[in-house]
Amino acid sequence: MDKNFNPDKQHTLSNPVSIEGTGLHTGAFVNMTLQPASPGHGFVFQRIDMPNQPTIKADCDLVVDTSRGTTLESDGARVSTVEHILAALVGLGVDNCLIQINGPEIPIMDGSSAPFIEAIEDAGVLEQDASKSWYTLDENISFYDEERRVEITALPGKDYKITTLIDFNSPVLGTQHAQLKRMKDFSKEIGPCRTFVFLHELEMLLDHNLIKGGDINNAIVVVDKPITEEAKLKLKEAFGKDNIDIQAEGYLNNLKLRYPNEPARHKLLDMVGDLALVGYPVKAHIIGHRPGHKANVEFAKLIKQYVKKNRHIKDVPTYDPSQPPVYDLTSIEKTLPHRFPFLLVDKIVELTASTIVGLKNVTFNEWFFQGHFPGNPVMPGVLQIEALAQTGGILAINAMPQGEYNTYFLKIDNCKFKAMVKPGDTMLLKMELTEPIRRGICVMHGTVYVGGKICTEADLVAQLQKR
Repeated sequence: MDKNFNPDKQHTLSNPVSIEGTGLHTGAFVNMTLQPASPGHGFVFQRIDMPNQPTIKADCDLVVDTSRGTTLESDGARVSTVEHILAALVGLGVDNCLIQINGPEIPIMDGSSAPFIEAIEDAGVLEQDASKSWYTLDENISFYDEERRVEITALPGKDYKITTLIDFNSPVLGTQHAQLKRMKDFSKEIGPCRTFVFLHELEMLLDHNLIKGGDINNAIVVVDKPITEEAKLKLKEAFGKDNIDIQAEGYLNNLKLRYPNEPARHKLLDMVGDLALVGYPVKAHIIGHRPGHKANVEFAKLIKQYVKKNRHIKDVPTYDPSQPPVYDLTSIEKTLPHRFPFLLVDKIVELTASTIVGLKNVTFNEWFFQGHFPGNPVMPGVLQIEALAQTGGILAINAMPQGEYNTYFLKIDNCKFKAMVKPGDTMLLKMELTEPIRRGICVMHGTVYVGGKICTEADLVAQLQKR
């Protein structure tokens, strides 16, 4: 990761890049192309070999199988063994990527993320003109599977880091742990670590023809039982090798370890990939004891639920009346064509390239309280939306070339009124660009806050036209 990499910005690939190889479990030879994607796109797989080329979002709620890797499915389209490519993208700081593939499984390559990391580095990582919204935890989140003796905990933290511990009662593996304190170290410390399998598991998979694309060089084989001559012959035949034997350390002689604790590091790699399915970047310290794909995905769902439940708390705007506004009423009138009684923004208190916060003081003297409702004054929801739209108009106009513009509604989606706005309330009107402005079309998410609580939110689409 480049030393000038800004973790608070979204990133994609500078150029498309293709990788080809065989799927471990299906044996299908596939070509995979990583395409740049716009801000907010996230990770999306596309089965270009299927009719209509369906897409599958990298989302823990779409996981349908974790028995031999992580498999996603949506509307009949499926893609499996997604964890290693997702880990490579996250490890190199990529947020947005369209992963096109002409088969049902991501190629296994050497069993690690290293080939994918190399391809991404060849393509280049591009900083985008969009902020990256990190989510933090206010409490511990824990998962425990008594049957498998798996325990995963997320602790509140200032950075995203992961610790894994493995203990499979194996005299060969022993107890191992691995740690990733900084994501920028992923490509060197974690990315090259290959998957591992116990000999008894390998024999079962071979007997059931479940590793059709297996190669003796894409997995560390832990010999957890005496190996018979018959077993050696079977392995030689399966992998086309003349020499199959056990190394002194208790591993099959197919390869040499890249790190003494390579199995623990690979478990960490899998966690990075599986937790990408949360869909939200989180700052926390994740500690996994005996993690596996099933537990990782269940834990990802817990984090996703927590973020969705608490995301409104994140970046709640605040107002300090002692600070001068970014735009006062005079400046607002120069930007917007609205006038009494329909100018519904009093101040702009925050303005960036993608976010704006406006303020509206609601008093009992507002004209609309005469009829809404006498004796029980409530600000109409449609006027709250109009106040958001006017605030968003200033953000959009500020982003355009110099000149005078009007903004016109095209669409309102996902509008929710959660609490009433009454006289005496101070509304903070927050608008965030969810896509770059293209051809004068502006897509934004708006939220009305009163006292730190959400009153109204909606997705708004508007068109900018020069006056």
